[in-house]
Amino acid sequence: MSAIRIKSPALTIKAGSRALARIRERGLQAADVGILPGAAGGPKALGIQGLDLALFGEWLPQAPRERSLIGASIGSWRFASACLADAVQGIRRLGELYTAQRFAKGVSMAEVSRSCRRMLDQLLDGQDADVLSNPHYRLNIVVVKSRGLLQHDHRAALGLGLSSVIGSNLLGRPRLARHFERLILHDARRAPPLAELKDFPSRYLALDQANLRHALLASGSIPMVMEGVRNIPGAGPGTYRDGGLLDYHLDLPYSGDDIVLYPHFTDRVIPGWFDKGMPWRRGDAGRLQDVLLLAPSRDYLARLPHGKLPDRKDFSRYLGDDAGRERYWRIAMDESRRLGDEFLELVGNGRLAERMLAL
Repeated sequence: MSAIRIKSPALTIKAGSRALARIRERGLQAADVGILPGAAGGPKALGIQGLDLALFGEWLPQAPRERSLIGASIGSWRFASACLADAVQGIRRLGELYTAQRFAKGVSMAEVSRSCRRMLDQLLDGQDADVLSNPHYRLNIVVVKSRGLLQHDHRAALGLGLSSVIGSNLLGRPRLARHFERLILHDARRAPPLAELKDFPSRYLALDQANLRHALLASGSIPMVMEGVRNIPGAGPGTYRDGGLLDYHLDLPYSGDDIVLYPHFTDRVIPGWFDKGMPWRRGDAGRLQDVLLLAPSRDYLARLPHGKLPDRKDFSRYLGDDAGRERYWRIAMDESRRLGDEFLELVGNGRLAERMLAL
């Protein structure tokens, strides 16, 4: 991927306090990066595909080392794709498979789950062992175990359960502990690079070939859209769902001294999915002190069709016109090469620090 020059910035670049000082003093090298978070966001991932391709296809391989990839929902699918033997092919394959999904009006949760299971089978295509044995990347998948009414997929019970979650979250994010337990399934070769998790009941489980696909499917299983995943092997009985419900943008206590490089859909870090409508709920500055966040700029977004990245509402917007939606999403993927090109140019010419803002 060759760098190009564009008139207006495609990227917004923000950094936590320690990352900001470090990069201004020393610049940024690929060897500095030890952790990459990947947020929940569904089709938004297609809109930053070019950034993923630049990072995993060109920049990070310049300095091979052990790196932890921590993803929730589509973030875990992006990173599983990057852990395949050919990261570029895997990332592109995910974009094509996701774009090709088609759903009729009134589609059931079971049908969406079956479609996503087929997509996952096509994406991995027998390469599960490659994901788990990648020489450089250590995959971490965030899911939640549901409690109470959220254990069920019957719409009435699930709707009541979600209403209770919304009420609890309004009273205070810590109250979500009544409804969810965090589970992080991780590469067996390395524990997740996180300080002690004290905000919610949390536990870890090693990934293996028996639970990898269950974990990936569960991590993207949005309530009322997909069925929960039952009884992940090794995790014990229960219903497991989208990790973004608790950790939407992965506001986690990252440990170590490495730069946490965050290719993201937006320049905000929103703690949980239920915090989307609460602008006062922001990521914790202490936990994010080593984060370098890369996101599409407002000017870049304004130039896209509909002035935004792809999102799940496009399935409704283009209902009956799947070909139109697919064209739109492919335009977004093609345009996103600007994001990767600009990043490569900035790190190549040493001007990244000039563009950084405080996170």
